[in-house]
Amino acid sequence: MSFRLFTDTSANLDTAIIKENRVEVIPFSYVFEGRELVCTDTAEFDQKEADGYYAAIKSGSRVRTSQITPEEYRSYFEPALQNGEDVLYIGMSSGISNSYNSSALAVRELRAEYPERKIRSVDTLAASLGEGIMALRAIALRDAGLDADQAADEIERRVQSMYQVVLIEDLMHLHRGGRVSAPKALLGTVLGIRPILKGDESGHLVVCSKVRGRKKGLAALARKYAELVGRDEPGTVGIAYTDCADDAYALRDMLREIFVPKEFMTVRYEPVTGSYVGPGTVALFFESEDGARLK
Repeated sequence: MSFRLFTDTSANLDTAIIKENRVEVIPFSYVFEGRELVCTDTAEFDQKEADGYYAAIKSGSRVRTSQITPEEYRSYFEPALQNGEDVLYIGMSSGISNSYNSSALAVRELRAEYPERKIRSVDTLAASLGEGIMALRAIALRDAGLDADQAADEIERRVQSMYQVVLIEDLMHLHRGGRVSAPKALLGTVLGIRPILKGDESGHLVVCSKVRGRKKGLAALARKYAELVGRDEPGTVGIAYTDCADDAYALRDMLREIFVPKEFMTVRYEPVTGSYVGPGTVALFFESEDGARLK
């Protein structure tokens, strides 16, 4: 391998993909029902824990999360550097979590200590499969023989092409996590209105429209796909959901009628990012033309 590849659990990639492609995952931790936990096996969470987890949140249970510290990043990166390997980290949006800034601090310190090594941290300005699709691209670039700098430059070039659009049942979960203001959070509780959010050019989730009812919400996501999906270079299209699998697969069927990409990836939100968006959430991630985040 030309470099050691890292991401974090926010990337929402299936454990089998992680293992098969030799990616190291740095876990976010969360406190749920009095226990501090990490989720390092998405299949086990999906099959054994997710239904109860999202049901508890729906019933009022709170989840506390924490960012990854610079010291934790060092503990993952430094053994690779000591082994004479370069490092590339594909990280969660700095507009959602301060963890990316922690990774950048760790990278600056390590560069000073290991000047002969290439060490890069990429802010994907994304979360869940928006980040995960960028990690998949990093795998392909590594396996094609690019070095860490070349791969990081290519991914950074594509960051503004990753379109993320999210149908939320209730914005109060994002408000509790500090991701939206209280006035905007009230939108999700009025007259059955469902907010639709997108990832903007600085990696924040912002309300871009609102609809009345879930069917109209799913249709709005499909319209964005029809308008913006990149057809010249078909890639992976991601759908993530919390406790509404039927809606996620209904959306996938709608998208297939519009354009079939190289691959559809449909996953359950892992517990940390899932706690931000809350029950009833369906999100769509795909690559488009450069600057798609502005649309």
